Amino acid sequence: MTSERGSSELFAQLRREPDVEAPELVAVDATDRLLLDEAAPLLAAAGPGEVVVVDDSHGALTLGAVGLHGARDVRVHQDLLVGELALAANADRTGLAGTYRSMPLDGELFAGARLVLTKAPKALDALREVTELVAAHAAPDVTLLVGGRIKHMTHGMNDVLRLGFADVTASLARQKSRLLVARGPRGDVPASFPRSRRDEPSGLTVCAHGAAFAGTRVDDGTRALLRNLPQAAPDARTALDLGCGTGVLAVALAVARLDLTVVASDQSAAAVGSAAATAAANGVADRVRTSRDDAASTIGPGSVDLVVCNPPFHLGTSVVTAAADRLFAAAARVLRPGGELWTVYNNRLPHRAALRRLVGPTRVADAGRQFTVTVSTRPV
Repeated sequence: MTSERGSSELFAQLRREPDVEAPELVAVDATDRLLLDEAAPLLAAAGPGEVVVVDDSHGALTLGAVGLHGARDVRVHQDLLVGELALAANADRTGLAGTYRSMPLDGELFAGARLVLTKAPKALDALREVTELVAAHAAPDVTLLVGGRIKHMTHGMNDVLRLGFADVTASLARQKSRLLVARGPRGDVPASFPRSRRDEPSGLTVCAHGAAFAGTRVDDGTRALLRNLPQAAPDARTALDLGCGTGVLAVALAVARLDLTVVASDQSAAAVGSAAATAAANGVADRVRTSRDDAASTIGPGSVDLVVCNPPFHLGTSVVTAAADRLFAAAARVLRPGGELWTVYNNRLPHRAALRRLVGPTRVADAGRQFTVTVSTRPV
C-alpha cells in the first residue's frame, strides 16, 4: 500500500481518540506525510527492528511506516499516554496491531537503529535527550529525521543535533513543514538527563527529563499555587497532584505535611520520571507515588481529600480549554465529598465557570496580575 490512494485510505481511518477533539486538531498532519515520504527509501532498506519512531502524535508515522512502506517490528516511544492509546486504537482499526513495540525512552529503544523518525518537540531539551540517546546507542549509519512546522523550527534545533551528529542538513519545505536530517553519530556524547537544580524560593531540588514542562525551572503558575498551599485542606490525609509535571507541587506538599500521602499523576512519561526523581532528591520518595495515567484514570472515585492542579492550556500549538476541563472532571470524580481542588490558571482563561460546573462551589483564593488561584469544593 504505497500509492497515494493507499496512503489516503490508511490515513482516513485514523482518529485522535481518546485525545481531545477540536475542529483545528487533526490525527494526521503535513509533517507526518513529509516524514514518511522522505523516509521511504530508508524504510524500504531497513531490516526488522531497525526503525524507531519517537513522539508519533496519534499513530500516523508508525502505521504509515508499516502499512505503506513495509517496516517490521517498529520500536516506538510516545511521551504522552493518549498518543499510545490512540496508536493502539488506530492499529486495531487498520488491522496493524502487533506490528510495533511501545518502549521507554532509553538506550534500549535506539539500540542498533538505522532510522529514527520524530516530530520536533517544543522544548530543545527534549530534542537534546533524544539526540544524546540516538548518538550513543543507534547504528553508526543511523539517520535521524526530525520533522516540524517551519514556524516552530529554530536554528537552535540544528545546534542541538550537531552536539550528537557530524552532518546536519535541512530538507526543502513542503506545505509549511520541513525536516532536519542528522547523520554521522558522535559516539562520545555523554548523557545529561535527568537534570537537577535547586530552586531557592521553594528550597526544593527540581529534576527534569528533556520533555518535562518547564524543565528544572518552577514556572510562574506553579509558584503562585505554591504560595497558597499552606491554606489548602489542612485536615487532608491524601492528595493528588493532577498533571504533576516535574512533581514540584506533590513534593512541596509531602515536605510540608508529614502525615500526607501524595500521588503525582501525569500522562507524560517524562513528567512522571521527573516527578519520581524530584521526590527522591528531596527525601520524600516513600510518600510520593507517581502514576502515568490519563486524567487520573488509575485513582479510585471519592478517594482523595485534596487535588492540586496547574492545567495545560496548549495542545501542541493550539490554545484550547478542553484539556483543562478533562482534568477538572477527573478531580471531581476522585475527590471525596467536601474535598478541595486548588487550581491555578492564566487570568484570561474562562476556567472559573467550568470549575463551578464540573467540580462545585469555587472561590478565588489569590489573584495576581497574570494568574488566578481558585479553590473548588466537592459538594457533600
